[in-house]
Amino acid sequence: MATSTTTATATGAVKVPPQGGILEGGNPTDYDPKNPLVLFIIQAVIIIVMCRLIHWPLSKIRQPRVIAEVIGGIVLGPSVMGRIPGFTDAIFPTASIPSLNLVANLGLVLFLFLVGLETDLRFLISNWRIALSVSAAGMILPFGLGSAISYGLYHEFHGDPGTKPIEFGTYLLFIGIAMAITAFPVLCRILTELKLLSTRVGVIVLSAGVGNDVVGWILLALCVALVNAGSGITALCVLLVCAGYMLFLTFAFRPLFLRFLEKTGSLQKGPSQSVVALTLLIALASAFFTQVIGVHAIFGGFVIGLICPHEGGFAIKVTEKIEDLVGALFLPLYFTLSGLSTNLGLLDSGIVWAYVVGVIAIAFIAKVAGGAFASRLCGLLWRESFSIGVLMSCKGLVELIVLNIGLQAKILSTRTFTIFVVMALVTTFLTTPLTTWLYPNWYQVKVERWRRGEIDWDGNPVDNNGRNDSVALAKDEMKTIPVRKLLVYLRLDGLSGVCTLAALLSSKRQPLSSRVHPAKMPQQTDQTVEDPITVEEDDAALRVHGVRLMELTDRDSSVMKSSIPSVPSVNGTISPLMAGVSVVPEYSYADTVIGMAQQDTADLLLLPWSETGTLADRQNGLEITGTNRFSNGTYTNFVSDILQRVSGHVGILIEYGPESTKRPPISRTASGMSIQTSLWSRQPSNNRTHHVVLPFFGGDDDRFALRFVMQLARNDQVTATIIQIPSAETKKGATASVTPASSSSAPATSSQSDIAFFETVRDSLPHELADRVVFTQPDVKDSISDSIQMAVLSTREELKHTFNKANNIVVVGRRSVTSEVDFVLEDSIGQDTRQALGALGTAMVQPENKIYGSVLVLQAGTGGLADYYR
Repeated sequence: MATSTTTATATGAVKVPPQGGILEGGNPTDYDPKNPLVLFIIQAVIIIVMCRLIHWPLSKIRQPRVIAEVIGGIVLGPSVMGRIPGFTDAIFPTASIPSLNLVANLGLVLFLFLVGLETDLRFLISNWRIALSVSAAGMILPFGLGSAISYGLYHEFHGDPGTKPIEFGTYLLFIGIAMAITAFPVLCRILTELKLLSTRVGVIVLSAGVGNDVVGWILLALCVALVNAGSGITALCVLLVCAGYMLFLTFAFRPLFLRFLEKTGSLQKGPSQSVVALTLLIALASAFFTQVIGVHAIFGGFVIGLICPHEGGFAIKVTEKIEDLVGALFLPLYFTLSGLSTNLGLLDSGIVWAYVVGVIAIAFIAKVAGGAFASRLCGLLWRESFSIGVLMSCKGLVELIVLNIGLQAKILSTRTFTIFVVMALVTTFLTTPLTTWLYPNWYQVKVERWRRGEIDWDGNPVDNNGRNDSVALAKDEMKTIPVRKLLVYLRLDGLSGVCTLAALLSSKRQPLSSRVHPAKMPQQTDQTVEDPITVEEDDAALRVHGVRLMELTDRDSSVMKSSIPSVPSVNGTISPLMAGVSVVPEYSYADTVIGMAQQDTADLLLLPWSETGTLADRQNGLEITGTNRFSNGTYTNFVSDILQRVSGHVGILIEYGPESTKRPPISRTASGMSIQTSLWSRQPSNNRTHHVVLPFFGGDDDRFALRFVMQLARNDQVTATIIQIPSAETKKGATASVTPASSSSAPATSSQSDIAFFETVRDSLPHELADRVVFTQPDVKDSISDSIQMAVLSTREELKHTFNKANNIVVVGRRSVTSEVDFVLEDSIGQDTRQALGALGTAMVQPENKIYGSVLVLQAGTGGLADYYR
């Protein structure tokens, strides 16, 4: 009986967690080893909110998120909030740290897998000479000086609590790695935000960063193997197994993996959920293997990321699947744990602060000096060289990962760990402002112009054989075509019109017979039968540059998209197109396009109008509405900003027609990459005849528009009609007439200079264009008192003569008419859009006016030919 009583008493002593939770008075911050989820959620919420709050002001000065995450950990750790009595025991009790650490390290393995995916070894291969020089110098000098200071660190702090006895050689190797390594992921984001990826500095830094990253992780694996091994023989065996594993992955596993991806269509259509799951399992299995052989698990995840293919955007698509979870949840936990392990209170003596200053100075100066002198020896300018050195000094999250490995391996004490964390924060914080100061945008423009021979080093224009006579220059330009270099803003929803216009400008003589203007053709009822197409050499080489803009977000995949290959030519219908991708914040879109126009010295900047009214790309098959398309929005602001700030010629192409707002929906859902592929592989239209109409009012924009139409007319597949709109003083009784190119009569215009220019173009029309170009004057009826209404009605009447209305192009000057009338301006077109397109351009895209065809709105540059024709 006594035994039963004793047993009951012992059983009653075991406390069962209250099943009612807080309703039974339970404390959610009490750690329960059998159910750690509640406290983990509290910890995760506090960590993520704290990191986001700290990052918000730091993002205004372009600082990477890792700084906020480490500072957040320092604030939550013993340095700040840990000094509040009971805070650490309640929120971060010692018993809960293993659970938090498990989740954080799982995220770390996945993050290193993403780093491997982001590391494109093709950069290293294509620029191996200069990359090898900069990477080697940027590692050898910091490694050497770091080894020197490691002697003092070893003898001063190796006896601190939390360390284990290790040989000085191993300690030296670890400190040298910590000094020499570069944070490649943070470096990519800094280059992208500063818009340096496409510059010479950016390419060199990326190439050297890849090599630095790979060598650094290999050395770290060596260091960990030496620490974990019980003897030198064991360490050698670990290294040999690791080397054999890498060779197996490279030469045996990767070809099989590529064949599997090709067979499943993952490279063409993107990875399915099963393929993503398999890839993650391979990464985790690799992490398991490297951990059990004595190398850290993160190395296994990294090498699997390295061997994943970049063909078909596979690496980007896999990154997009998992980066949000890793970046939003796992990484803040890991780097906050770094902050929790950092105790600034241990920096409590003069000798400790002397080592803090020494470590920062060596890590920064040695890295900058090594990269700068190597770059200078490779032929770069001093500013460029020092910019490369500063960028290579960025430590960031890779440095913190290395330090955490050293802390876990008991190579570093908490004191030395804190010293190096401060160094990592300072060097990472200095990277962006110093690079901006050393390599500003004005200096980049100056160097590019100097290398092209446009200016001397002092900024003075290079003499161009004394051709300063504006009149002589104007006459000479009249004999040439106005657009030889075309810069195109590439959008998926404006691709068809852009390619068509560029093909027409290239003046390819493809048909066997020239086209004849509809007004001069014999009467016939059947549509013209298309002639066979042949291809001859271009009369004038048109250089087409394209820029594709993608929004820079806080995702790593947005940075990776900057490596998307240049856009190929479309089935031979366009001159060779040199295209690139710029990944920038949305507010920098206009700055990027303007900078490209200045850098390329383009004769014309062509902007296709958005189908949705937003800066986001949409496929042409998507259903749109005219109301959204021309309402005030982000795209209107983007175009207006360019029109106000650019100094060269600008064209706005609106693919438009009364039925264009009711397009059939697409039949499948596709990713952005597949949409791009389908658009560029689309077959062009067999009917390549085009009719161009220009209502000519006068002014700089119309003069440039007239010369532009004359260039289009050089193409044998183009016919053109120039409608000279009479001024208000023209008599209302004037009669309509079709004036051939040889006619000597011309209606009066409001400007004598416009008359002279118009007559010069008309009378000097080449004989081969006489059958395809017509000058005409519209009816001037009593009921038509407004010039815009007259231009709209005349254009609509002219377009009735064409067979293929989809290929009509209406060219108008943006500022040729400044008056706005209620007849053409409706509420469906926003006020900002009206100002961007101009009064006449707005009238032409008004659905009620039924202008069948695309509309091209031109604005003459402030420093171009318009200055010579005044």
